[in-house]
Amino acid sequence: MTTPTDCPPLVGRPVLATAAARRDGNRPLVPWWTFAVAWLAVAALTVLATAGVVGQDDPGAQPAIDVAVAVLALAVLPLLWSRTPRNAPVLGALMLASLAAYSGAATPASTVATLQVTRWYPARTAVPVAVAGFLGHALQALWRPQALPLGWWLLCDLAVHAALLGWGMYWQARAQLMWSLRDRARRAEREQERRVAEARVAERTRIAREMHDTLAHRLSLLAATAGALEYRPDADPAQLARAAGLVRAGVSSALGDLRDVVRVLRADPDDAEGAPAPQPTLDDVDRLVAEAREAGGDVAYERAGSADVPRAVEVAAFRVAQEGLTNARRHAPGSPVVLRVEARAGQVRVTVSDGGPRLVAVGGALGVASGKGTGTGLVGLRERVDLLGGTLDAGARDEGFVLDVRLPWDA
Repeated sequence: MTTPTDCPPLVGRPVLATAAARRDGNRPLVPWWTFAVAWLAVAALTVLATAGVVGQDDPGAQPAIDVAVAVLALAVLPLLWSRTPRNAPVLGALMLASLAAYSGAATPASTVATLQVTRWYPARTAVPVAVAGFLGHALQALWRPQALPLGWWLLCDLAVHAALLGWGMYWQARAQLMWSLRDRARRAEREQERRVAEARVAERTRIAREMHDTLAHRLSLLAATAGALEYRPDADPAQLARAAGLVRAGVSSALGDLRDVVRVLRADPDDAEGAPAPQPTLDDVDRLVAEAREAGGDVAYERAGSADVPRAVEVAAFRVAQEGLTNARRHAPGSPVVLRVEARAGQVRVTVSDGGPRLVAVGGALGVASGKGTGTGLVGLRERVDLLGGTLDAGARDEGFVLDVRLPWDA
């Protein structure tokens, strides 16, 4: 049988407590009207029992004792619903069993007490209380005349208290089962809500990562093109017009991406359609290189191998190339960049290397043109690579910076 300390409390619930629903001896509060109805019902039965006992044809009967026992039984009855002291119901049940040994006027209250204790307490407590109730009524039969012979009286007394004990324990087990099912349902509901919340956060994080990669790439192209317009105002008008067109197209695309992000973040996660641009492939790396060259970048592109690469690995390889070109434009503008993509059976390797920052004329003097970044791009990239079981190596080599990523898969 479950002990009172095995289960959480149900304090404050308008239901009777069980041993499975108790903790540290605390039982739920019982509404006053429930106690009032129960007390009135037992009081009515006690009055009837007292009238029956007093009306017996017993020369040695003392009606005053029977009435006093009835009054004491009704006075002790509130202990059965008391929460203080901790074992007040047990104490009340034992007192009522003792009163039942003097007079049958305490029989209704003693019977209710046995039932209450068996509902609230484990068997190791309920059984002794039921035995005490049985012994109290057995003593009553020894010195007060009863309608049945002593043997039959004891048998009926034993059957009644055994039935009370079994009924109370069944009621307790059923309440414990219902509490367990409700608790399991609440846990399952909370777990489902947690999984849904995690899925929402993961989806929004994915969208934010994708938009970071895309927007950073577009804005770095815009910065490179605008820089070319600033430092070469004497360029051919056709080149200036083409560069201005690139800036206009880049700004339009960046604004579209930004609107998608804002729409997704403002929408209800259950109704959000996301920012579902088609997922890039390795073939789209050519577009990245073409855009970088149109923006004035010196990009050399080498591609080797023609293995059938899984979709997730293709997307990750494209993002590696995109982040590498973006970082090269930001931190080493004007430096030659070499991009290598090698797709072999079981692995894709992407390498982006630059020659380091270049000295340029800034405000009439020579200076290093190098943009400042937050480092979140490489952090997100490393997380993406780790999820695919790949490796990322990024750091300075010679005078430049090298990003080397290997993405394996089961060939």
